[in-house]
Amino acid sequence: MAVAVMSPLVAERIWALPIGAAPVKFLQYLIFRSENGGALPSQREMAVEYKVKPPTVSALMEPLFELNLVLRSRAEGRGGNRYRLHPLAAKYESVTEMEAAFACALEEMKSGKLPTIQLPEYRAAPPAEGRPDLRIA
Repeated sequence: MAVAVMSPLVAERIWALPIGAAPVKFLQYLIFRSENGGALPSQREMAVEYKVKPPTVSALMEPLFELNLVLRSRAEGRGGNRYRLHPLAAKYESVTEMEAAFACALEEMKSGKLPTIQLPEYRAAPPAEGRPDLRIA
C-alpha cells in the first residue's frame, strides 16, 4: 500500500491557523480520514467516527468553512451537503498527483471557480529553490 503525501501548505502551518484547538484537531482527523484528493464522508459518518453529535461536527467545521479549508456543496439526489478538503489542503497518492492537483486548483482559483484558501502568511519567506520537504500523511 502506497503512503499518502500530505499537502505541505497546511501541514507546516496547521497550528498557526486563526482558529481554536478543537477545530484544528478536527482538521487533522479530516485530513487523515479523507480520500486521496480530499473527498470526505457525510456529516453523520463523521459524527459517528469522531464520537460526537452531528451539531458538534457542524460547529467544528464552521471555522474550516470560513478559511475555505473544507468546501461544501449540495449533494445531488439525496439532499444534504457533500464535503471535501480544498485541493491545497488534501492528501494525495503521490507527489506527482499533488503537483497536478495544485496546478489545476491554482487555475480554478484564478478563474474564480474555486475559493482561495485562507492560511496565515509566513513570517519568513519559505525557501525559493527546490521542492518543499513533503510530509507523509
